[in-house]
Amino acid sequence: MVRWDVSDPSPIARLRPKKAFGQNFLVNEGAIATIVGSALGSGAPCLLEIGPGPGVLTERLLRDGRPLWAVDLDPEACELLSDRFATQPHFHLLQGDAVRIPLPEGEAWSVIGNLPYNAATPILARLLTEDIPWDRMVLMFQLEVAQKLMGVPGTKAYGPLSVLAQLCARLTRLVKLGPGSFRPAPKVDSAVVLFEPLAEVPSLVERRALLSVLHRSFTHRRKTLANNWQGVLSADALTAVGLPPALRAEVIAPAVWLSATRTLLNQHPEVFPSSCL
Repeated sequence: MVRWDVSDPSPIARLRPKKAFGQNFLVNEGAIATIVGSALGSGAPCLLEIGPGPGVLTERLLRDGRPLWAVDLDPEACELLSDRFATQPHFHLLQGDAVRIPLPEGEAWSVIGNLPYNAATPILARLLTEDIPWDRMVLMFQLEVAQKLMGVPGTKAYGPLSVLAQLCARLTRLVKLGPGSFRPAPKVDSAVVLFEPLAEVPSLVERRALLSVLHRSFTHRRKTLANNWQGVLSADALTAVGLPPALRAEVIAPAVWLSATRTLLNQHPEVFPSSCL
């Protein structure tokens, strides 16, 4: 059982990091202040923290007074969080997998997370393709993932995640962090990315369909769209929906992907799995 000693200044020392949960606890005070300040700059009425671990961000977020829901899969982390914050009426703990755990419905969130490295991409995909209202997201990723999110057409970093994220939000890299900013130190650099929703975003159906189109189109990056869609859509059909069959997916801009997906939904709904529709 975790025993939290309120006189101990280091909650991180009370929680054993686990590789299975992709845990690397943030200890860089400058980064902590940047994340908290950016998250609390949102006007959202509620806060959602994903992967709080020992609660380094949590304790600072709670000082704001807004209701905060913390989601963590690690039973030991949840026990520690409960010991530390259960007496605060605006703290709510959800133990489970952030990829699939039901979240409270209602008002918009400011979402904060030092995301577990082994689940960051599916967590982000959920936030972008499900009916989860958010006003702002401040999320930590491996630097490579952050670069993919902000990738531009024609570059190696550009891919499905780039397109989906950039059609939903304005992205800003707030800070880059080396391994020494965490305990235990990971073998990679990390980056914090701010997501601010665009005034007009694709509908949920369009976002899910878009992700399906992108995954097929990027199946083999060095192959043309005609090759990746072979047996599903002909070259003429691709041309008709606005996707040049002789080009590779990596050179096509996000707006073109969205336009093509909308046309495919109208003209070829049979190419989408039922989960997209």
